[in-house]
This record gives sequence, C-alpha cells and structure tokens, in this order.
Amino acid sequence: MSDTARQSRTAILQMHMSEFWSGDLGLTLVSISLILLIFIIFPLRQDGLSGRFFFDLVMVTLMVSGALVVKQNRVVTILTVVFVIISALILVASRIHPSPSLRYVNNIFSLIIPLLYVRIVLLVMFRQGNVTWSRIQGGICAYFLLGVAWASAYDLVEQGHPGAFHFVTDPINLDQLHSKLIYFSFATLTTVGFGDVLPVSPFARSLAIAEAMVGQLFPAILIGALVAMAMQPHSKT
Repeated sequence: MSDTARQSRTAILQMHMSEFWSGDLGLTLVSISLILLIFIIFPLRQDGLSGRFFFDLVMVTLMVSGALVVKQNRVVTILTVVFVIISALILVASRIHPSPSLRYVNNIFSLIIPLLYVRIVLLVMFRQGNVTWSRIQGGICAYFLLGVAWASAYDLVEQGHPGAFHFVTDPINLDQLHSKLIYFSFATLTTVGFGDVLPVSPFARSLAIAEAMVGQLFPAILIGALVAMAMQPHSKT
C-alpha cells in the first residue's frame, strides 16, 4: 500500500511539473533568472554584489524539473540530473575553498551545464502545440545560455594559457575576470566587438570566430523553425 501511495505521489508531482513546463511559467522563470544573472549579478560581482548562489539554485531546480518532464531516454535524464547536481556542488566548493584545480573543474562543468540546459530548453520549446510566447522565450533562453557557455570556455582558455586575452584594464581577481569574459562573450555573440577585450592566442580567436558564427546562425535557424511550426497546422487543413 505504501508503494502504491508513493507511486501515486510521484505521478501527481510529475503531472504538476508537466503542467508547469507546458505553460509560460517555466520558461518565464528561466528567462528572468538568466536576465538577472547576465545583466546584473555577473557584471556587478566584481564590485562585491552577491546573489549568484540564489539564482544558480533557482536555475538548478528549474532545469532538474525540466529534465524530468521532457521526453527523452531515461538514462539521459538520470545523467543530466546527476551532472547538474554535481556541478552545483563543485560551484559551492570552488567558492568556499578556491583553488586552481577546483576552478578548472568548475569551468569544465560551467561549460557543459549551459549546453545541457540549452538541450532541455529546446526540447521544451519544440514540444507539440501551437507557437506561443513561451516558445519565443525558450529561444531567448537558449541564446543567453550559449553566451554563458562560451564565457566558461574562454575562462578555461585563459586559465590554461594566461594572456590568451588582452584587456584594456587587467582584471584583479577571478570575479572581475569572469565578468569581463561574460561581457566579451555576449559582445562576440552579437558581433558587436567593442575591442576592449581581445582574443590573442590562436585557440581563443578560433572560439571567438565560432561564437560569432553561432550568434548569427542560431537566431536565423530558430526563427525559421518557429515559422515552420506556425505554418504546419495550416498546411494540413
């Protein structure tokens, strides 16, 4: 009887999570969290602004629930959830006991996790149904997550090869470095390129070129896919 009750509670929980992600609320919360992280928390962390831990916790909770809801292989779901939880623990450990090795591992996870998030968001975004504001938010979230992932890749390059990037004003700590690389990543993703942060090493330049190309192609492909989805029901009638 207890097993039956437990299975019933699990089914009810999954139903609520599915309803949460089938509407606009799930991707709206992801969008708000990303906007606050990218435009407020990351840029101002160098000035001592706190709050990243809270929004990271929100993102972990949202993405774990999203991974449990989207239709995918059970093994992939388990691996995604485990990976996200391990990444959160490493992030906390790297903040409490900063060391080069922990920072390196954290950067690797910080590169992979946003890409896993992109996959989850796109699976939610391209589920069956009409094209709604929720799907547009999903595209925006995926675009933001790509910029965050590239910033972590730049951080890995800079850690492995110090001087891979030239800064007009050199960062004085890791928070300032990450803030500048986030700024550079989105300047590159949108192909703005102000020139106050420059990739110097060949690998850093290759990453920058790849990001600039993705920044142009991703929105075009995404818009094309959404237009095709919007027109599909009309073509059947």
